[in-house]
Amino acid sequence: MTSSFPKSIDTLYGSSELLVNRLREILGGKFDIRVFPAGEIVPGLQALDAVQQGTVEMCHSCSYFYVGKDKTFAFGTAVPFGLNARQMDAWIIGGGGQELLDEFYSAYNVYSFLGGNTGVQMGGWYRKQINTLEDIKGLKIRIAGIGGEILSRMGAIPQQIAGSDIYPSLEKGTIDAAEWVAPYDDEKLGFYKVAPHYYSPGFWEPGPVVHFYVNKAEWDKLPKEYQAAFRAASREAHIQMTAMYDHKNPQALARLLAQA
Repeated sequence: MTSSFPKSIDTLYGSSELLVNRLREILGGKFDIRVFPAGEIVPGLQALDAVQQGTVEMCHSCSYFYVGKDKTFAFGTAVPFGLNARQMDAWIIGGGGQELLDEFYSAYNVYSFLGGNTGVQMGGWYRKQINTLEDIKGLKIRIAGIGGEILSRMGAIPQQIAGSDIYPSLEKGTIDAAEWVAPYDDEKLGFYKVAPHYYSPGFWEPGPVVHFYVNKAEWDKLPKEYQAAFRAASREAHIQMTAMYDHKNPQALARLLAQA
């Protein structure tokens, strides 16, 4: 499995580790998946391509990283002013969303499985204050998904940059602003050191889902009990991510505010 996230982002990356550890426990070590952080096999924003092409059997990624292929990819993770985390679960698990996603992803040779949700994200870090719409014009901002298109229509210049590359881009002034996830991750990545203005919430990501994507041919080879164990373990990983962010973010925000 290749991840779209670096190891340092322990809550996002940790969902992959939880999945593989649980599968080893359930099946007595007979089902072993190795996880590689972003960049070790392929760049983080090319994870799905690697699964589609069979370079790796699976990945952990966000569908909206791939809206350049088809804007429909946004629906798997988040659309601006869309569903929150509970509503995304309701749609995907209970409301027929998984079947729609399966139909769409079949054209890309993958199956998708819920693999986490960060909860509503922040509005990002900015090197200068944003007071009016005029301040958005010409702003070079790291942002993923359809939110980038909205900001582009407002006059910003959206950039899609992998998580590990955001800090140096902000520090050098290559970009003027960046949104990533929420206080816990943002604190770990040190954005407050180079962009002092923090805004909330991010209207573009009310409840973004992360997925495990598995190559269709490789999934179909698995014994039924391995598939069942995978579904159970991936669902546990999905639930844990939201719980951990809900626990960690308020504490991190308090620390960030104390430094303001």
